[in-house]
Amino acid sequence: MNILIQSAIFGFIGGITRALVGILKHKNEKFKWGKLLFTVIASGVIGVFTGLLITSDYKLTLLAGYAGTDLIEGLYKAAKERGVFG
Repeated sequence: MNILIQSAIFGFIGGITRALVGILKHKNEKFKWGKLLFTVIASGVIGVFTGLLITSDYKLTLLAGYAGTDLIEGLYKAAKERGVFG
């Protein structure tokens, strides 16, 4: 399997896992199904992008997908400190 496709899949799984863990934390609250679906899909998409940033090992890709926005924010801050953005 192509390494990029594999990374995208594991990143997606990590993102979905994070969303589901968050949902389980709030299991006593009433859910709005539209919001729930949006959260799961958004987490999966973010997981795909972060998974593609780290393609060296499927375990790291899975964790990158789980970390999602935290990883993107950290990479952005590091790049900004190095002056990559101007």
